[in-house]
Amino acid sequence: MDTLLHGDELSPNDIRRFLTRIATIAVSEGVQDGAAAAIDTITALEELKAAAAGAQAVLTTRVADTIREQRRAAGRPAARWNTGIATQIGLARRDSPHRGTTHLGLARALTAEMPHTLRQLRRGDLSEWRATILVRETACLTAEDRRLVDARLCADPTVLTGKGDSTVAAMAARLAAELDAAAVVRRKARAARHRRVTVRPAPDVMAHLGALLPMDRAVCVWATLRRDADTLIATGDADGRTRDQIMADLLVERTTGLAHVTSPPVAVHIVISDQALIGGGDTAAEVPGYGPIPAAAARAWIADAVDSDEAAVTLRKLYARPTDGQLTAVESVARCFPTGLARLIDLRDRTCRTPWCDAPIRHHDHITPHEDGGPTTADNGLGLCAACNLAKQGDGWTTTRTATGSTDSTDLHTVEFRTPTGHTYRSTPPAQPRPMRHRRAG
Repeated sequence: MDTLLHGDELSPNDIRRFLTRIATIAVSEGVQDGAAAAIDTITALEELKAAAAGAQAVLTTRVADTIREQRRAAGRPAARWNTGIATQIGLARRDSPHRGTTHLGLARALTAEMPHTLRQLRRGDLSEWRATILVRETACLTAEDRRLVDARLCADPTVLTGKGDSTVAAMAARLAAELDAAAVVRRKARAARHRRVTVRPAPDVMAHLGALLPMDRAVCVWATLRRDADTLIATGDADGRTRDQIMADLLVERTTGLAHVTSPPVAVHIVISDQALIGGGDTAAEVPGYGPIPAAAARAWIADAVDSDEAAVTLRKLYARPTDGQLTAVESVARCFPTGLARLIDLRDRTCRTPWCDAPIRHHDHITPHEDGGPTTADNGLGLCAACNLAKQGDGWTTTRTATGSTDSTDLHTVEFRTPTGHTYRSTPPAQPRPMRHRRAG
């Protein structure tokens, strides 16, 4: 795979033609020899994936260095030389900007400080994830110490052969601690600054609530919940619940300060069509920050809140096109126009509109910049995360509102992102629940 380094030997079109050959792979069913050949092919494809990841690392570093040099030569401030590069890498790999930052960091570490790891990756002997583990576990070391770990673990391909992910991580961490114990201690102290609580969707109208905590505190929380759940089971107060269910209920009760039958005192938005709310429709509703939920579940949730003495329910009208459900306006209730407009953009875009980025919206940006005459309207507004908005300010980035050419709606809020390298990516907002169709009075 070393030929990937030389553009005159293997072009993107050459690689895509090879992809068409891979797509034709087939193995005879029900024949032992066919199964053996399939296993060999799976192994070869895994080696190919690793080698491709190694080539991507080399090319990623080349792209970053080229763009930095161009900006330096153009006299740009040094603080802006790296702006937007990671986002371009993420877009090229059909990943989020956050993942683009990870890819760029991995590429720089491999090409500059871990040549043996890179060599194994390019030969297909080491997976991209294993290489990422080695880079991650040595991030606190100096370049010299990192090269020592690289040489001890990857100069000989047999050292990591047959080792699992946890073993690879432990071997790298052990060497890092031996070479620079103080750096490892400082890294662990810095890690506590990243403690946080997150929530992400799960199937069947559930959600994963996660907390990144220092190890001792996380274990303490879990052990306390388990101890008290076991106590309730032992005293006969479990009410038929399992230990896991009791632990989950205790977490909610102790976090909100309320019994599990009481509604939590927080505002939760539900975007639901009038047809689904009052007409018995089955178009899924949307909970911003979570995702779609069945219409029946949303109606039940709203009904329970209306019937509860502990919860207040407010109805806010959102105006949408009947053809595609895209939001066009919002009814303002005791709010100034900018706040209402920002809410409309949040409800329409849901997450960052950069392709492959689903980070929460933090900034409301003008598609056509305000300084260029772009109006502050929903049509010219765009929800972006902080990282993507910062990347968009880099040299050579442009965004334009385009027509989709769709026969259903030519006015869909489609935005085209153009990167400094001339590549374009399109983004459209997610589908919204369609409003009820009204017939004209005859």
